[in-house]
Amino acid sequence: MNARQRRGANYTSRVIPSLKDLDWRDFLSRPPLPSPTPEALDPVHQHSILITGAGGSIGSALALRLGALGPVKLILLETAESNLYALQRDWASARAICATNFILGSAADEAMLDEIFAAHAPRIVFHAAAFKHVPLMEEQPLAAIANNIFATQTLTRVAAAHGSRVVLLSTDKAVAPASVMGATKRVAEQIVLASGGTVLRLGNVLASRDSVAEIFARQIAEGGPLTVTDPAARRYFLTLDEAVNLLLTAATYTSSAALFAPVLGTTHSIADLARFIAHKLSPEREIAIEFTAPRTGDKETEVLWSANEQTSPASCDGMLLVETTLLTTVQLASRLTDLRTALDARDLSDALAHLRTLVPNYTPSNAVLALASKRGTQVCV
Repeated sequence: MNARQRRGANYTSRVIPSLKDLDWRDFLSRPPLPSPTPEALDPVHQHSILITGAGGSIGSALALRLGALGPVKLILLETAESNLYALQRDWASARAICATNFILGSAADEAMLDEIFAAHAPRIVFHAAAFKHVPLMEEQPLAAIANNIFATQTLTRVAAAHGSRVVLLSTDKAVAPASVMGATKRVAEQIVLASGGTVLRLGNVLASRDSVAEIFARQIAEGGPLTVTDPAARRYFLTLDEAVNLLLTAATYTSSAALFAPVLGTTHSIADLARFIAHKLSPEREIAIEFTAPRTGDKETEVLWSANEQTSPASCDGMLLVETTLLTTVQLASRLTDLRTALDARDLSDALAHLRTLVPNYTPSNAVLALASKRGTQVCV
């Protein structure tokens, strides 16, 4: 172990856990978003609820919150064994007051979903399962299409057949997307809205697993420097508690299909976030910031709605209702069929062309275009 590794080992156990204790209000410089009242949540916890991606940061936080509220039954679906095991451990010490089922499996498994709905009859589905890492999905676009689009289609189809409503966790990266991840999440939005479900777009959730805040904490533990892609990069940020509150609030809206965005005020500089975390976690040291370069698929600034989308005040506090243009049901089904054919053939060039018919304002990166120009699949040999 070299000197830097030893220095990092000395900091790791002390610095990284304290990330959860930071007062993010000091950084956000805004009041917290409102929490839903117990009365508003009455319709939510009177039913059985399914959460996909239940072992992720948002999924597990939502599950633990619902466990304390006590829905009739909670079904927690997770495809990663280690994440589901960790959630089970957390559950053992939680004050859960509802029946709970932990299920290892994928939202793309239609036969398994049919079994879940037949056995447990969930009336609300929080769909938090997705591939979310932008640079990785630029390298694996077919995987993003399969998981973010067609798992959502499968889940939505089964939920509709059983009279259940889907609440999709989406992202600001779905707006005029510059990445495969964003484009696939935009298609997922259209699928859920076409089924009469609810979509919630979020910005970056502070201290979620593998978030930029967690990366900064790890870099501080290793002695620095903090790496920021672009000094001009800005993002919308919110806390994990706020994300859970927004999802619960969105679930109370059941009158029609709806796309929501939170009222987050202004974007924040990622470099400023790095400085804030460095000051809070290691005030005795000067941690350098190193500017690298924008990653493939990154935008300088994200937005929560596009220029051709309109917003209006929502009946739910802390959120806006976004009016968005959608394909007709026939158009959506036809284009998804074409995309499915290309995916099954492992034809990235054809898949990319069909993805762009579903999301015309998607701007593919040069890296994805280069992958698409190669013959055969995207599997390296």
